Amino acid sequence: MQESVIYQDILQKGEKKGEQRGRQQGEATLIIRLLTGRFGVLNLEVEQKINSLSTNQLEDLGDALLDFSRLDDLNNYLVPISPDN
Repeated sequence: MQESVIYQDILQKGEKKGEQRGRQQGEATLIIRLLTGRFGVLNLEVEQKINSLSTNQLEDLGDALLDFSRLDDLNNYLVPISPDN
C-alpha cells in the first residue's frame, strides 16, 4: 500500500500542509517575540489575532512592525485584517 500512487500523493499533501503550518506558527512566534520585546507583554486577544494570520499576512506584519512606535500602531494595523484575507 505504501508504494501506491494515491498513498504517496496523500502523504506528500499532508507533509506539505504540515510544513506550511509549521512555517506559519514559527513566523507568528517570532513576531510575537519581537513585539513583546518592544512593547512588553501583549494581551491574549492580540496574540490570538496574530496566531490566526496567514503566512503572507504575517510577512506583511513583520515588515510593518518596523515602523510601529507604540502599541496603538499594532492595534490599528490589526483592526482591518481578517484571517481569511
